[in-house]
Order: sequence, then C-alpha cells, then structure tokens
Amino acid sequence: MRRPPNRRISPCGVDARGYPQSRPLWRRSVPIISLQWRPTRRRRVRVAAVALVTVAAVLVVPNAADAAVLPVPEPGTVVSANPVDETPHARDGEARAFAEVGDTVFVGGSFTQIRQTATAAWITQRYLFSYNRTTGTINTAFVPVLDGAVNALIAGPGGTLIVGGAFRNVNGVARRNLVALDPATGMIIDSWVGRSDGGMIRDMVLHQNHLYLAGAFNWINGTAHSGLARLNATTGAIDPTFNVNATVGRHGTGSYAWAIDVTPDGKTMVVGGNFMYVDELPRNQMALIDLTGTPSVLDWSTEKFVPPCAAPATFVHYVQDVRFGGDGSWFVVGTNGGSGWPAAYCDALVRFETADRGANQLGTWINWTGNDTITSVEVADNIIYLGGHFRWLNNPNAHDAAGAGAIDRLGIAAVTPATGMPVNWNPGRRGGNALPSGASNWGSQVPVIWRGSNGLYFGHNSDGMANEYHGRLGMFPVAGGRTITPRNPPTAGSGFLYLGAVAGELEKVPFDGTSLGTPTTVSQPNYTGAGATWRVSDRIYWSRTVVGTPTGSRLDISMFNGGAIGAPWESSGYNDWYNPANMTGAFFLDGRLYYTRTGANGLYYRYFEVDGNYLGATEFTLPTTGVTWSAVRGMAWVDGKIVYGHTDGSLRSVAFDPLATPAVSGAASTVVATAGVGPSWSTSRMFFSVQ
Repeated sequence: MRRPPNRRISPCGVDARGYPQSRPLWRRSVPIISLQWRPTRRRRVRVAAVALVTVAAVLVVPNAADAAVLPVPEPGTVVSANPVDETPHARDGEARAFAEVGDTVFVGGSFTQIRQTATAAWITQRYLFSYNRTTGTINTAFVPVLDGAVNALIAGPGGTLIVGGAFRNVNGVARRNLVALDPATGMIIDSWVGRSDGGMIRDMVLHQNHLYLAGAFNWINGTAHSGLARLNATTGAIDPTFNVNATVGRHGTGSYAWAIDVTPDGKTMVVGGNFMYVDELPRNQMALIDLTGTPSVLDWSTEKFVPPCAAPATFVHYVQDVRFGGDGSWFVVGTNGGSGWPAAYCDALVRFETADRGANQLGTWINWTGNDTITSVEVADNIIYLGGHFRWLNNPNAHDAAGAGAIDRLGIAAVTPATGMPVNWNPGRRGGNALPSGASNWGSQVPVIWRGSNGLYFGHNSDGMANEYHGRLGMFPVAGGRTITPRNPPTAGSGFLYLGAVAGELEKVPFDGTSLGTPTTVSQPNYTGAGATWRVSDRIYWSRTVVGTPTGSRLDISMFNGGAIGAPWESSGYNDWYNPANMTGAFFLDGRLYYTRTGANGLYYRYFEVDGNYLGATEFTLPTTGVTWSAVRGMAWVDGKIVYGHTDGSLRSVAFDPLATPAVSGAASTVVATAGVGPSWSTSRMFFSVQ
C-alpha cells in the first residue's frame, strides 16, 4: 500500500466495538489504518492495524540471487479464472474466513448483511453465515448471533465448527473470541472449553488434533500465553506442552502474532507479527518454531523486514501473510511496508527455504509489486495465489507506477513456486458493468484466499471480480482450470547445433556432445532479423529486429521440431521494455534465461516464465571465472554444459552448475571446433535441438 507524498491522511473512525474502520482505497490514497485478516490455513484468517506511506528507495539492481537455492519448476494446476455464479453476496465490511463441513461452506468476517442474488433483498446476518457449496443456497437454519467480527474458521473434529475472532458473546452467552458451534444450527457446543481472555484470535491452523492459535491475546483458557497457543481441537483444552510466546511489540505497540502456518508433517510452524522476541530470542516479525517434542524456537531469523521500509510509526509491521508450500520445504510471505527495495522485503512476495538455519536469512526469490500491499497468500496444487490491493507484479523498478517489466495484476494473481513469476491467470479485481447500484468496484483488502474442496475461495472488501458482481466473496472453481507443464531445452547429450550464418537459412550441424559432424543448409524463410536464439521444448525463441517497436527489437516465438520454423509471434507485450538485440547469446533452463550481452563481460540471467512468456525485471550475475563473456557469440545448454561460440569463430564447451561457485570455470573448457575450420561460430544465432 502507499500514500501520496506531501499529503496528510486523516485517521479512520472506529466502529461500535472500538476497532478501527478502514476507508475505501483508491489509486492515489489509502486508509491510514485498516483491519486485515486471513482465513484458516488448512483453514484460517487474521486481523491487524496498519498504516501506509510511500518512501523513496534507491533503484539499483542486485548482482546476484539472494539465496543459493535453485528450485526446479514442477507441474501445477491453476483454477479457472471465471468465478462461479451461484455464490451469495455480503455487504459492509469484508469476508475474512472460509471453512467447509460436508457440502456446507461457512463464511466469516465483518459484514452485516447477506443476500442470495444481485436483485434479492438484503438479510441482516452479522459476521457468520453458511451456504450449500453446490447450489449456493443460503442456509436459513444456521443463524448464530455474534457481537463481533469473525477472523478465523476451522472445520474441527467430530463435525464441529471452531470460530475465532473479536467477539464477546455468542447466542447471548459469554464466549470470548473463541467458540465451537454446531455447523447445522449454529448452537454453542458447551463441552468445548476454549476461550481467549481479553484478546482477539487472528489466525488458526489445525493439524491432526492440535489447534494452533495466533492473535493479540495474553491469556488462553485462563493460562498465560502471549500471541501463540495450542489447544486440543476436540475439547478446547489448553496444551501445556506448548509454551512459546511472542513478545515485545514493535515501537511501543502491544505484541501479537498475526499469521501462522504449519507444515503438512506437523513438525514446523512459521509465525509473523509485530513482535521483536519469541521466547526471549530476537526475532524481528518472523520466526520458525520446532513442533517436535517440546516446541521451541528454531535458529532462523531475518532482518529483511526493517527500514528502509516505511516509517515504523506508519506501519505496525510488514509481514501480512505466510504459507508453507507443498511438502513444507519452503514457505512464502506476503508483505506491505512501502518502498524498501532492494534492502528490505516490503510490498513483495518472498520465498524462504524451511531447512535453512542461522541469522540474516535471505529470500530465494522476491517478487516486488512496486509499492502495493499483498494481504493474503495461498498455496494449492503447486501454484501460489496472492491477493491484495496491488496493481502489478514483477515491478521492482518503479513506485506507485508501472516500471520496466511490470505485469498488470489487479489485486489477485497466481505465480509459480520455482521463480515467483506470474502465470497466465489474470481475472482482476474489477466488476466492469456488472455491478449493481451501491456496489464497490475496488477496495483495499483481499483478507482471505483459501483452497476449498472445489475451488479457490476469496474474500474482499469490495464487490467486483473478473468483471462480475461478487459481493465480498466468491469462488474460482477447479473445473475449467488447467495444468501448467514446465518446459525446458532438450536433455539429450547429442543432436544438432543450428547456426544462423545467413538470413533465412540455418546450418544444421550434427553434435554428439564433444565433436561436430558435416553441416547441411536448411532454408528457413521465417527466421529473419534474428539475434540470440534458444530452444524451449517444442519451440524456439529469438531476438528479432523489428522497426517501430519501443527498443527496435523484440522477443519472438515459433514452433520448431526440426522442420520448418513457423511464422513467429511476439512473446508478450509485457516485454516491450526490454531490448533483446543486446543479447549476444542465450539459453533457457529451469525457469531462467541465461545470456551474455553487448559490451559486458558477465554471464547473466533473468527469470522467464514460459506460461505467459514474461521476462523478469531484475538482472542477476552468476559467479564465473576464466571465460571472456564479452567475446561470446551464441550459446546452448547441452547435457549439463554450455556450448558457446566466440568472436574468433571457434566453438567451446564448459561445464555449468548454476549453484556452484563459480558456476562456470573457464579452466575446464574444451575446444569443440577451432577457428577457420568449418562454419564460423561467431554469430549469436545458435541453438541446440535433438531433431
């Protein structure tokens, strides 16, 4: 989130319970304070008070990746970008939590009214309701009465619904912030004893029969606990073996835990909040907890959520949401905090590795929004979903505007776990002409994204999604989605090197990994104006000189399986900012485009997502020795080696390991073809194929 410079924003009001109210967020102004939440992980949600400001940052490009981990892209399945039509609607406040019990979907939040369709009359039902997930029909038998907002929902053991939030009474009975309900009627289950004395529940996670709590509490079930606790999910009884406390709020505020998640094996918890210590160990807003045996704080910390993010008095803390991926070996963090790039991880989505240990941990990758907040994250089917009031991703080069590389994603997006780059999924938080009178097209929050049994549920504080009316909530179905299969260059150790010596032609040279065969000339009339070229699966990409483009060149794609190169098409209009004609050689591998460029003596890479053909906005430099990269002309990856041409016409091969230091050692290179013998390998138009 951000606020315009030299402009004061007055504080928001407070509601009947004394909690801050958020105001609508428009393109150039934001609430100074807003409430923020998130659903129950394997069912969850949360709340917080934050403030927003834009802070200038020095725009420099890092020279190396932040962490020495190279995730390998894997298949992922993205949900449909068309929300189902049958979900009901709410108004006022926002939807903050979802849970499922059988065929019933439960929705919690700060809303006050609901209705079945866009033309139906509004029904007063505050903070919690349910509906049939197949038909969308509102359940009129489930009518619990709460006097405060619901922030978290859990489908508990024995067919219960566990509710956490900021309430004091349920159905006229004192139940502070935590209660178990009968999911059919909304009646209190009296035998369930959990309660949060004097402090909100912001997040809950269920693993087996352990119910983990996070919030702004100091007591749970009458026992001292600061921000974190664990209950018996069946009974609500406190677990005395869990005694981990998040303490010392930042800048004089009360401490709280804001967001938690637990690995699928139940061994590790990640927690984010405004705390500075966990069990008296310094942990700035984030910590990892070992849940095996007696729970304890792990040796993991980061100092990336600090100034130069926005002024501490403006943002209480920067970590907005956390979620483990897949097997629990990594987790992602969504943040706010204004400008901090690249020194701090504010207004960004960040991946960390769970097994890393020690202080000053760095992200594996960081996707910057350009000064807009991410309020919720979810990981499902090997796709990371994120929601908020951001307008772009892949946007480190500008603030509150679209910079070089920016990919428009209005408030909701999907990215790959391997690189953090967006995939081609872009419904957008907008209602178009579909919004009824009084509906809000755009708001500051997407407090919850949650993967249910049949799709991806979202809750927000506005009413437009994918150019349709979806009042405060909706669902993208699994049906109609698609599987994204990673693409890579050929893995074979022998095949053909293709060399573009003459425009419209290619020399096809047999190559067994160590030596060359006799070349043949192949006419390729579509291969014109070409520069650096690389093979990815069944297609080739190349730099093409095109008059009238912003840079005079662009990235083109064509299908290629060893025969005729098809008519090319532009890789993506999002890449118009980049001048690929500067590349003197390139190859693609595992989500990265590696290249050399004119006048520079380095081996570089950018992330490149082939699903949408989006080029990463940040350039990284690999550590290498012994190769004069400024003289390289044409490159290909062949069976673990870089095969590269030289300005003198020779061809060489060298082992390549992107995780090694150095990644390339020129001392180990071998000469495949000497200058003056056979074709001249002094052109950037070179790639490898098995056909």
